[in-house]
Amino acid sequence: MAGEDSNHNTVNPTLSFLDLPDLVLECVLRKLPPSGLLTLSCVCKSLRRSCTSDHIWANHLEQKWGKLISPAAEKEWRTYHSLKDNWRKFEDEPNSGKQKGLMTILMRAFSALWPCSLGRRGNSTVPEQSCLLANDSTMYWYFALQNGRFWFPAQVYNRENGHASFMLSCYDAEVCYDSRTDTFQARYPTHGRRSMPLEVGVTWERVRSPPTEITNLPHDLHASDCLTDLRPGDSIEIQWRRNKEFPYGWWYGVIGHLGSCDHQGSQNLCRCHECDDVALEFNQYSPDSRWRWVRISRRNHREEGNEDDGFYGGIRKLKEEEEISGWKRFWPAELLE
Repeated sequence: MAGEDSNHNTVNPTLSFLDLPDLVLECVLRKLPPSGLLTLSCVCKSLRRSCTSDHIWANHLEQKWGKLISPAAEKEWRTYHSLKDNWRKFEDEPNSGKQKGLMTILMRAFSALWPCSLGRRGNSTVPEQSCLLANDSTMYWYFALQNGRFWFPAQVYNRENGHASFMLSCYDAEVCYDSRTDTFQARYPTHGRRSMPLEVGVTWERVRSPPTEITNLPHDLHASDCLTDLRPGDSIEIQWRRNKEFPYGWWYGVIGHLGSCDHQGSQNLCRCHECDDVALEFNQYSPDSRWRWVRISRRNHREEGNEDDGFYGGIRKLKEEEEISGWKRFWPAELLE
């Protein structure tokens, strides 16, 4: 029976949260934090469907992980679950002994080698009801990231806790989040006979999503498409590796003037951009350091270098101020030798 409030307005005592119009309910759910959605999803089946829908969780995924999750990471995630789904289909099929045997071998190899794999962690905060979710749901993916169960491809600035040998560099890695410390763990590609290096305590500002134009693997040469556009003063990052067994890292530098240039103080008179060679400067090193300056071919550049000075690979011209400032925030307090 309807009643009245203190202002003599009619009140329906049977009106519940579920009676809200769909658009109003969705607006309320979008304002809830992940923990609130989890709590509300345990109330009833109807709210569970609403609170676990992909379009609700897509916003949370973008807010927290959007800057780190690259298309490559999303592809790894989708591929992983596609293979798992195929395995389930094989298990359900009768008279598929040979296929099952082959699939078992493939899945075991896949589990051992897959770079962005799921692992068990004891600090999971996903409720038991989450087992009812599809493994490829956005909510499931969010908590796989949040709980450190998903290693995904990224790049890490100043690897190995900012060791001087890696200052102003950025290396490919597989990373996973540690919610207890609000930092990441990073696994770097192996080289030679060395085991895979593991670094803990990697802060958020040291992790970036690989730039979209970088599609090559860590040991592959990046195809440079900016060489003809490079002028003194441009900021760049260039691949460099110690020897042929090492993966490439990306290193920050700027385009300098060639030694033959007589107009270093005037951009209008300088003709360095018309020369066949390009001068690369790494001003984080002292002027007398052997790492301060290198000269490469503009027209025929491939990998250049030797076993003493390392090998210089592909070049990216940095056009966005956000990228450049991202590098400069790691500038060393003192020049390196």
